[in-house]
Amino acid sequence: MTKKVAIIIGSLRKESFNRKVAKEFMRVAPKGLELTIVEIGDLCMFSEDIENNPPQEWIDFKGKIVESDAILFISPEYNRTIPGVLKNAMEIGARPPKNNSWKGKPGAVVTVSSGAIGGLGANQTIRNAAVSLHIPMMQQPEAYIGGIKDRLLEDGITVNEKTEKFLKDFLEAFEKWINNLTD
Repeated sequence: MTKKVAIIIGSLRKESFNRKVAKEFMRVAPKGLELTIVEIGDLCMFSEDIENNPPQEWIDFKGKIVESDAILFISPEYNRTIPGVLKNAMEIGARPPKNNSWKGKPGAVVTVSSGAIGGLGANQTIRNAAVSLHIPMMQQPEAYIGGIKDRLLEDGITVNEKTEKFLKDFLEAFEKWINNLTD
């Protein structure tokens, strides 16, 4: 049975490296995984004042998370932590607590950066937040993709052979993680 994976990208930039990696994941995904990007850029800022009468964008977003079998976060690191837009999406998906859209969905995180350490701080922050969201996170393999500019081919979009193998291996491990938790 094919598992639906919601990809949440922490960067809003149209040409972000994170979006390119997400699309590469979609290209190399095993047949057992259906990966779809769930956009977060149109979500207004979370506020408890509107939590019980949420805007349609929140309802639609939460519905896409509920319909998925698993979550894959792909994010840059901003100032040693996660982008505000990603934290906002995490809050919206988790509220109100009795309607936590993330709860029980197997998750994984990949951080992508042009720097050498590949977003280590953001990766760990996402993992920490996932615990409170009740997302069981895959522990291994970890994915910190640093030096992304050197991992893209001349087209500036497609990853090189070594990176493609890494993405495939990561997704195979994630597929096993998902199946262990959902079958």
